[in-house]
Amino acid sequence: MDMDGVLVHEEQAIPGADRFLTRLRERGLPFLVLTNNSIYTRRDLSARLRASGLEVPEEAIFTSALATANFLHDQRPGGSAFVIGEAGLTTAMHEAGYTLTERNPDYVVLGETRIYSFGRITQAIRLIVNGARFIATNPDATGPSNEGPLPATGSVAALISRATGVDPYFVGKPNPFMMRSALNTLDAHSETTAMIGDRMDTDVVAGLEAGLHTVLVLSGVTTPEMADRFSYRASRVVDSVADLVDELG
Repeated sequence: MDMDGVLVHEEQAIPGADRFLTRLRERGLPFLVLTNNSIYTRRDLSARLRASGLEVPEEAIFTSALATANFLHDQRPGGSAFVIGEAGLTTAMHEAGYTLTERNPDYVVLGETRIYSFGRITQAIRLIVNGARFIATNPDATGPSNEGPLPATGSVAALISRATGVDPYFVGKPNPFMMRSALNTLDAHSETTAMIGDRMDTDVVAGLEAGLHTVLVLSGVTTPEMADRFSYRASRVVDSVADLVDELG
């Protein structure tokens, strides 16, 4: 399941999310919170969810930062990268055995940060022009805040692409690589797994392309009218995860 819009909204637990998680644990059903947010480590996210009244252990959280680090480790073990991002991404890169550098990196890796630095973006552009490969944690153009949408990884990636003529490889949802990594983490099969999310263009399409049952919740950013505009549909549409509690038995 996704996190923002499914379990929490602006750091407040969505009504019924606690009962949904409790029922999953009672039934012994394995689950994974799958988020494109690359700012925080799994420990950070677990603590933030706990502060919202939701108990989700670290090992049940998988982020686009972890997926990106896993992908780069598979592609070029022990490589180097110039990273724009915060602790969630830099920690994952270090744990994958990567060296973070500003000099001749193998990759430029763009993630999310609360404050994008014009200087760092300029460095990234110059490194890519000089031959560094361009990776981005996720394609989300905006992120939520109390004041309204904020520019996110996808928007900054578009800026860098326009300046360099190089498109990034996006690792996070809806990339099937992230979904396969999540299924492997759960030791689950696509035929017996569902993806629950609040976005058609990341959560639902990711689940659909990975062969999962998909559930769109209307507790996040998507309305029924917005969902109808897409050329694909979720397997089910519900108001929130609270509607799924009784179905778990």
